[in-house]
This record gives sequence, structure tokens and C-alpha cells, in this order.
Amino acid sequence: MHAMQYEITLPADYDMGIIRERVATRGHLLDDFAGLGLKAYLVRERADGSPVDQYAPFYLWVAPEAMNSFLWGPGFQGIVNDFGRPVVQHWTGVGYAEGPAAASAPRSATRRRSPIPEGAPPAAAVGEALERLESAVRADGVVASAVAVDPRHWELLTFTLWAAEPPTDAGERFRVLHLSAPERSSLPRGRHW
Repeated sequence: MHAMQYEITLPADYDMGIIRERVATRGHLLDDFAGLGLKAYLVRERADGSPVDQYAPFYLWVAPEAMNSFLWGPGFQGIVNDFGRPVVQHWTGVGYAEGPAAASAPRSATRRRSPIPEGAPPAAAVGEALERLESAVRADGVVASAVAVDPRHWELLTFTLWAAEPPTDAGERFRVLHLSAPERSSLPRGRHW
């Protein structure tokens, strides 16, 4: 599993209705994309208390070939054409689990990024993150959650989809406009090694 996200930060006076319309008219195009576990079409807005207006889709890929097909194909080129070429962040997936609200449509998402401290054994830090995942995924309202790691920057990422509003301490908050999940059932559960 591979996690991927790009963030398009928009001007303060940008009409976020344009993004909502974009997702409403184009979001379904990835509803059957081979190799895509899920894509959460995410936004955060100043009107909701965010520090920025941002379009920030998040992906979990079942296969790296599918991620490559998207990045080098017409889907991502549409983003490049409309907004310029964003930095594409990616992480190696190390764990995935579904929560008690797995059958519900997600309304919100949270992202928590934390550095693996210098000198800390990476395997121990990842193991602790996976233990936290096993516990946290049982919370009311959790649709699904994933843990991933960026070994270039030694950063842990926890991404969670929620059926309702998440707890205030759950991390950076996003609104889910649409979820494409053609191969969600193929995302490997549990620890990935």
C-alpha cells in the first residue's frame, strides 16, 4: 500500500465553490480506477476555522503501478493544467484498518504527521504507531484509518476517515467532498510486514 497526497493552497478570496463543483462533476471519474484503494477528495476552508483554503486529495493505492498510471496520465495532468504542478507527498503504507463506521460514507478526515525522533529505532516508532492504530480505529465514528511512513524525512503519518465530526485532538481536519473507493476491499488489513 502507498499513501499519497498533494495540497493546493488557494488564495484567501478564492471561491471554494469552484472546487466543490470540480469534485461534483469529476470525482466519479476515479470510482473504478484499477489499483486505487481509495481517494478522499478533501478540502479545508478558512470559513471552518482552517488556517488556509486548500484542496488536498488523499490516496491509498493498492499497487504502485496504479499510482504511476495516475501521476503520468490524464487525471493528474488535469490538476497540473488547472493549478500548476503541486508537490506530491508519498509514504509507504505500514498499516490499515477499518472502524465501526466502515459502512458509512465519510464526512470528515484527519491527518496527523509526526517526526520519528533522531536516534529512535524506526521499527520501534512504527510498531508504536501501529499499536495506536489498533486502539484508535475502534473509536465511534471511524470509517477507516491508515499509518504510513516517509523514510526520506522519517515522518509518520496517520490518516483517518470519520463518519461525523472527529474529536478536536485528532489532527488536522478536512471535509470529505467525495470518496472514490474502487479497490478499498483490496487494501491489506493490519500490519504490512
